[in-house]
Amino acid sequence: MLRITVLLGATLIPVGDGGERLARDPHPLLPIIQYAMERYQAIDAQIRDYTCTLVRREQIDGRLSPPEFLAVKLRHGRTEPGKPPVPFAVYLKFLAPAEVQGREVLYVEGRYDGKMIVRRGGIRMPYVTAALSPTGALAMQKNRYPVTEIGFKNLLMRLIEVAREDAEHPECEVRYYTGAKVNGRPCTLVEVTHPIRRSHFRYHLARVYIDDELLIPVRYAAFDWPAESNGEPRLMEEYTYLNVRLNQGLTDWDFDYRNENYGFRKDFQPPESAR
Repeated sequence: MLRITVLLGATLIPVGDGGERLARDPHPLLPIIQYAMERYQAIDAQIRDYTCTLVRREQIDGRLSPPEFLAVKLRHGRTEPGKPPVPFAVYLKFLAPAEVQGREVLYVEGRYDGKMIVRRGGIRMPYVTAALSPTGALAMQKNRYPVTEIGFKNLLMRLIEVAREDAEHPECEVRYYTGAKVNGRPCTLVEVTHPIRRSHFRYHLARVYIDDELLIPVRYAAFDWPAESNGEPRLMEEYTYLNVRLNQGLTDWDFDYRNENYGFRKDFQPPESAR
């Protein structure tokens, strides 16, 4: 596997009086930010929807959750001249582990009074269906981010925002690896490291895997600094998109709780303003 290393450093440049001054090299995150912005624009223009399996692990209240497997249907919001706007929409079905298996989540921007429709799933009372605020305490109890921020387009935007913050500071190392693989698919791995812990850095180590064919981020993992010197970095969050199928022609029915393929209670009454 080929590795290319780019380090942020300082270069000594001679000056006329025989002295030297420090000149900062361009920040190594700048090419990444530019590339991510280009890919974000391309995704916005070329990808209307997709299906995939999402595998996620998140550290919540200092504890790392077991891997969760979710079947995902996602449609990007868009506006086209002469056509009614198409809202952002997402449907999730939890496949594992057992305590959440069968849980379903449905969110359509601008519908259901801004709430998501949730079927409890799991072992106890699996068919209980309720409307919850995506950012409410109950919905966020075991999640780092609300359902409104799911998907690799939102992931790219979050990476751009964090990289812009990081580019304001030195002490950053970037490595590129070719020949990496995710679920057997060739990828390019971008690894960003902050060697020294600073209050302005959100993470110690981040890895982004870009699918070489689809040109989308299919895995992102962020690690905290080791708890002990010479210890291993601690995983904070990891999201892997498997079996991605782009532009599947998803319709409003794919994001309707009454869909016969879904397990929401059919007698459920959504908020009045959503009807």
